[in-house]
Amino acid sequence: MTHAEPFEARLVAARPLSPSVRELSFERADAKALSFAPGQWVNLVLPLPGGEVKRAYSIASAPDGSPRFDLAVTRVEGGAGSEYLHRLQRGEALRAIGPHGLFTRDPGDPAPALLVATGTGITPLRSMLLAALRAGLSAPPLWILFGARFEADIIYRDELEALARGSGRLRYEITLSRGGPSWPGRRGYVQAHVPELYRALAEESGDPAPHLFICGLDRMVSTVRELARGELGVPRKHVHVERFD
Repeated sequence: MTHAEPFEARLVAARPLSPSVRELSFERADAKALSFAPGQWVNLVLPLPGGEVKRAYSIASAPDGSPRFDLAVTRVEGGAGSEYLHRLQRGEALRAIGPHGLFTRDPGDPAPALLVATGTGITPLRSMLLAALRAGLSAPPLWILFGARFEADIIYRDELEALARGSGRLRYEITLSRGGPSWPGRRGYVQAHVPELYRALAEESGDPAPHLFICGLDRMVSTVRELARGELGVPRKHVHVERFD
């Protein structure tokens, strides 16, 4: 079991994932491996003008025995913490504390799962997916349903589409709540598509009760969780949630 500890994290790379989301790749300054379970998060301690503040971010990368880990940060207008991280330059260091969290998935778990996310809620699910693929060819069916407002807001799209094309066990679905007229995919909120995909996964996998991992803002998470427990009858222990607000 991993345990939380303070360490210095140095920014080694950064790239935009969307107009408002920046991926930050950090390394532990002590070069020790960051030991964490897929789905966990870390606190960054930010030295802001008004004093230090802590901000929690899920780890987007899979554990690989290295000191490196990726985070995805949404810039919030007027949000001092997110604006600070969007200005952070390579080579700068921060104090970090982690890992934390119980929203995890064992990479070797043989159970099929539907992974539902909106916005940067995809980050812990990406960690789970990459870790499962790294664990071997026996990975169970893992389906992703990702919701965003606009097409420009779809983060990690190219990577996840490529992974889905390369494996018959992965399925990657996107729904846009404000998709333009040329958008060919699903429309509306994720909860409108969960019943169809969950039942299809159960039928295709032969498992009557796949697991459901849900991550995003509280309103979406609560809606999908109630849908799962009510209409879909998903066993309580098979519903895993993480809220970002």
